[in-house]
Amino acid sequence: MVLLLWLQTKKIVIVIVGAFLNALAINFFLVPANVYSSGFTGIAQLLSKVLTDQTPFTISMGILLLLLNIPVAILGWFKVGKSFTVYSFLSVVLSSFFLEMIPITQVSKDILLNSVFGGVILAVGVGLTLKWGASTGGLDIIAMVLSRMKDRPIGNYIFTLNSLIIITAGFLYGWEKALYTIVSLYATTRVIDAIHTRHAKLTAMIITKKAEELKTAIHSKLVRGITMVPAKGAFSNESRDMLMIVITRYELFDLERIIKEVDPNAFTNILQTTGIYGFFRRE
Repeated sequence: MVLLLWLQTKKIVIVIVGAFLNALAINFFLVPANVYSSGFTGIAQLLSKVLTDQTPFTISMGILLLLLNIPVAILGWFKVGKSFTVYSFLSVVLSSFFLEMIPITQVSKDILLNSVFGGVILAVGVGLTLKWGASTGGLDIIAMVLSRMKDRPIGNYIFTLNSLIIITAGFLYGWEKALYTIVSLYATTRVIDAIHTRHAKLTAMIITKKAEELKTAIHSKLVRGITMVPAKGAFSNESRDMLMIVITRYELFDLERIIKEVDPNAFTNILQTTGIYGFFRRE
């Protein structure tokens, strides 16, 4: 119970830090340079500028980000998972709050520096959030739902939706800004991949002496099949069991937490899974 409370507290702290870094990158680097972010943050940034420039109405980016994510959070609650959606929406609320609190400040007049540093800082925030079993909401949740409906990689949908943002920004405010947006998105993608696994599915191989307890704990949290294989330590000659389970990257945090609670001494090897043939639950 103490370990569970500690992990939940740490996860909330990570989500707060991630949201703060997102807002910092946007208000200090991307907005002053008119370079657009990815996902719903970029949509909110673009809509806020269009409303300000083209209409008598002005709605802040933080408010738009929150409003756009409300229907997506409802969708994620039913289609992705309750815990994942709750933490993702918390990240959105905190990002909206920090976007309102942090003043827009021009750190550099160099648009390339703004694009790169904004993309990197944003990626650190997003990567930490993803690594701890949440997301920054919006596009990530929509891409996951579409991927499960059509059984196509999540990255394809993220790329397509981000491309629409870039094309719209270029059409409305000049293609130079759109090209710098691509630079920012590239930096963001590379850093996220360094922090958080980019692979949609992973295979966990767990060597443990508490196979039954671990199997029960995993099944209580994750709806995934487990293959159990007898194993023996080559040095100690002690009998153990190996549990093999295929999960999505968003379930990795929950699996790590379960292993630490049930058998902290278990040896776990996480492998990238490039393809799956046969039944794999997508709901």
